[in-house]
Amino acid sequence: MTTDDFLADCRARLAFDLLSNTWNAVVLWALRDGPSRPVELRERIGGISAKVLNETLRRLQFNGLVARDAHPGAPSRVEYRLTALGRTLLGPIDAFGAWAYEHGDEVMAAQEASS
Repeated sequence: MTTDDFLADCRARLAFDLLSNTWNAVVLWALRDGPSRPVELRERIGGISAKVLNETLRRLQFNGLVARDAHPGAPSRVEYRLTALGRTLLGPIDAFGAWAYEHGDEVMAAQEASS
């Protein structure tokens, strides 16, 4: 793949779109240790509304990254888990997080200097 292919490749753009939504990566990371109920995800993540979490889970499910498991009973219980495809994004998310940890101060300094 050449640089020009990379810029024009719809698959590359798809990958960037998946990770450009902040909540996508956060929810995927929160599911890395196993299935969770939405209330557990909200507690683990913090700062995400029920509506936004629900929208994010639907988007991730639509893209094949998360599976929804409904358990019968009273009350009914729903859990979300990473699919095999979703697990493949944990490495890139971890690498991006490591980059942010290492260079975040530099980015914030540049933003402050531009203000």
